[in-house]
Amino acid sequence: MFVANRMAKNPVTVTPDTPVDEAASAMKKGHFRRLPVVENGKLVGFLSDKDIMRVAPSPATTLSRYEARSLLAKLKIRDIMSKEVISVNEDATIEEAALIMYNNKIGGLPVVSSVGAVVGVITETDIFKTFVDVMGLQEGKTRLTLLVDNKVGVVYDIAGIFTECGLSIDSLVTCRQPYGKYEIVVRGNIPNVDEISEKIKAKGYEIIHTARIG
Repeated sequence: MFVANRMAKNPVTVTPDTPVDEAASAMKKGHFRRLPVVENGKLVGFLSDKDIMRVAPSPATTLSRYEARSLLAKLKIRDIMSKEVISVNEDATIEEAALIMYNNKIGGLPVVSSVGAVVGVITETDIFKTFVDVMGLQEGKTRLTLLVDNKVGVVYDIAGIFTECGLSIDSLVTCRQPYGKYEIVVRGNIPNVDEISEKIKAKGYEIIHTARIG
């Protein structure tokens, strides 16, 4: 799954010379929290609602609404935007985008094309929704969690048991645990959990959790 399939496409953009109050109005109207800053077709900055909050008058100020707006109108985006922009290519995978956001502790990325044009924005919400969709969490699936040793053939064995029972696996995820162990999380339509659990245990694998999600 790629960033191009999950990003918000054709995002609203601003220029470095856009007044801050105009950007704030656009963000409020569009219900988004970030704006790419573009100059001559190239990405030169990134603006977040936190940048605007940082320069906006305090709610406790004695300034009138008109005075507060006039103050923001005097500021330009170039004065408050993040100039060292971290972006991601539209051809990148969702995993790459998630890792960039995680490593840099940021909640969103502008997305650029191969020629550097801004084509979208991807946020932590898009990543969360991708996770929910990939795992089929809204489809009412049964979830089995196994604790297994790190050895060749485990996934083959589990898949074979599902095949033997005439069942499909909708998603399967492995997660490394301490001491050389792995958790394997399997989701699917499993009408008889006891039956497949017994077959899995008969193969020597430990089921540590079962649940129906969604």
